[in-house]
Amino acid sequence: MSKGEYDKVGTWTFRELISRTELREFYLYFHLDDSNQTGFCDKVKKMQRFFGLSPDGKLSEETLTVMKKPRCGLSDVEPHEGAVRWRKRTISYRIAGENLPFPASRTHKAIRRALKLWSSVSLIKFRRRAAKEADVGIAFVSGADHGDGFPFSGKGGALAHAFLPGLGIGGDNLAVHSCCLPVVAAHEFGHALGLSHSPDPGSIMYPAYNFAPSLELSFDDVKRIQHLYGENPNFHLQSLKRPPPKTPDKCDPDLSFDAVTELQQEVVFFKDRFMWRKHPSFVETRITLISSLWSDSVPSHLDAVYENVEKNFILFFKGDQYWKVQQLMLQEGFPRNISDLGFPSRIKSVDAALHFRRDRYTVFFTGRECWRSVTFSHFPSFSLIWLFVSSLCLNLIIDSSFPAGFVNFFKGNKQYKYDFGQNRVVSVSRANDLMGCEMGKGNKHIS
Repeated sequence: MSKGEYDKVGTWTFRELISRTELREFYLYFHLDDSNQTGFCDKVKKMQRFFGLSPDGKLSEETLTVMKKPRCGLSDVEPHEGAVRWRKRTISYRIAGENLPFPASRTHKAIRRALKLWSSVSLIKFRRRAAKEADVGIAFVSGADHGDGFPFSGKGGALAHAFLPGLGIGGDNLAVHSCCLPVVAAHEFGHALGLSHSPDPGSIMYPAYNFAPSLELSFDDVKRIQHLYGENPNFHLQSLKRPPPKTPDKCDPDLSFDAVTELQQEVVFFKDRFMWRKHPSFVETRITLISSLWSDSVPSHLDAVYENVEKNFILFFKGDQYWKVQQLMLQEGFPRNISDLGFPSRIKSVDAALHFRRDRYTVFFTGRECWRSVTFSHFPSFSLIWLFVSSLCLNLIIDSSFPAGFVNFFKGNKQYKYDFGQNRVVSVSRANDLMGCEMGKGNKHIS
């Protein structure tokens, strides 16, 4: 542990109190000797791996940010999937109590929407009961202690939990918060049907709730629920106009990126609502949600990203807007139009951004043009320039770029390594060449 997180006499700091509570509730951490940090660090690493963070065992700001995100109250290490499920295909449910988060009609509509996600792809059917005892009891409660032995941690913590199906339980007990009810309910009903948490950040069963505008099951969710209950005969993956979304595979030979950049010591690859983080000290390159680190303040499907190390901020670009983030927090007044940076009105988007730390300037790629911003002045001044990459600017719409000794340009599923000294492209390889994939999976050097 780093200084300030745990002192020599074993006194807990505020951040360690938070983390110990998180690890006890969700990763089965029980400290027998508070002076021994080995077990604690191991559990922190386990949590970091689950959420795609660098597994160093330290309570960094990023780790604490993920710990405090709204999430499900069920443990992430419950080894139950496949061991418990309903032995029948029609499940009854009842909404108990009067403390509804919305008017009754709106609440019932949200619950039906969540249930339909599961019934539309599997053989499970749901039937509502108004008064009689039901298989699944739904209760809306508030406060940390609500009588079932599983307290909520409030805003920024556990919002809901569900008990698994099984003999002696009498069904499920679901308690949800009024925030984004269909999302929370769909997740908790997944547990009620026997599904455990998924490490796939694209899954609705990911422990941190994903409050995306569209509510849908992922490909992984569909296959898992069908494994337990069979496939709905009216549902066929092959016949769908738009199949359930798959989380991108880092070793897919056709993989392309929305943006690639260097943040601190890491290289970060952005794709849709996901990102991979490659740290020089760790072998693993794991996927996570963009929102797991920057909440919902940073959009998905980005065009460009870069970090200004000198001024300690990150800029995210999408369309004609950009977002400024410092210390993981969106700055006041953002997003803004890219014209505020000095771009002329005819520039509607930024394709890529490349920040040169030593010389303190940033190069932006817009279509076939290259622009340079001198960032040590208060208001960046722009000038249209033809750089050493002018041939690339003329012939390629570059998707993303980042500095790593050489300059690597990304176009589609390929990356081009440019050598300053030779003033030319010296090699072409797969875009995911840095992901640590096996050569047999198609991630081969091209030229």
